[in-house]
Amino acid sequence: ACDTHYPWQSEEVVKGGTIKIEDGCVNVTNEPGLGIELDREALAKLHETYKASGLTKRDDAIEMQKVQPGWKFEATRW
Repeated sequence: ACDTHYPWQSEEVVKGGTIKIEDGCVNVTNEPGLGIELDREALAKLHETYKASGLTKRDDAIEMQKVQPGWKFEATRW
């Protein structure tokens, strides 16, 4: 199974677009780096955006509440 944040992201740092997910799986090639190439220019731009944002800690609850008001984090012990 794949865990992805693609639904919440409009930017992409993989050249050629997002990694295709079919039935919860990605096709892994024998190429180095899973057969993908990073768009270093896009990555640098997103890094600058992050640095300019002023964020100093991660708060997923605030972000989730933007799309689902009242959402609360519930820690799960696996």
